[in-house]
Amino acid sequence: MKLLIVDDEPHIRQMMRMTLEPAGHHVTEAASGEEALSLLRDGNIYDVVVLDQKMPGIDGLETLRLIKRRASHTRVLMVTAFGSIELAVDAMKFGATDFLRKPMTPDALRAAVAAAAANVQPSRSASGSVATAAASEIQTLTLNGFQIVRTESHGASAGEHAFRVRHYTDGRDVVVTVAIDAEAVARVERLTHRRLEPGGAFWRSQAERLLSAYLWSEGAVPPAGGLTVKDVSRDDLDVALDWKSD
Repeated sequence: MKLLIVDDEPHIRQMMRMTLEPAGHHVTEAASGEEALSLLRDGNIYDVVVLDQKMPGIDGLETLRLIKRRASHTRVLMVTAFGSIELAVDAMKFGATDFLRKPMTPDALRAAVAAAAANVQPSRSASGSVATAAASEIQTLTLNGFQIVRTESHGASAGEHAFRVRHYTDGRDVVVTVAIDAEAVARVERLTHRRLEPGGAFWRSQAERLLSAYLWSEGAVPPAGGLTVKDVSRDDLDVALDWKSD
């Protein structure tokens, strides 16, 4: 498989190359977003791009956007030491497959690349060009090697929302339940004069955000497979004000 590593730090690129080449991948390096885009303009085709988020010149998000415009089939793994859940969501909206936190273990990097590669099957013509195809819709939010598989929520009982979390490194699937605290529901109702049921879509979005933040900061599944939403931010109160009825 052909990989492109984009990072302005030579020792990071070397570490990634030494991690990925023994797995049989053909690795090319670029020291900036501009260099990566130049390689794509020259007709080079990559199955997976490992892209640093914070670089001089064109930053990672803009580089990601331009890569997906030129090569929609290419899977992009965004890497950062400065990330937040909001940045991860933006990266997913631009088409990133995963959002990895520095520093990462070699196993985590190999597993993330392997998972991305499993979803890459571009059709190539005899000349080696990639047939034009619409970018597939991303159905999962992936953070730190954990996938939150977005499934339909059917009748969340008493404000408990279940999510399936897949861990790349060991291949385990774990069901995590996020409960909605009654006091949080009452506070939103008191401040917005709206009753948003704890089993509805607004609280499910809050539950997913809490789970995402935990996976990002802790790098592990919650103990006992559960979390509780106990409050919402000022910004989320504004969202609740405009939320359509569940």
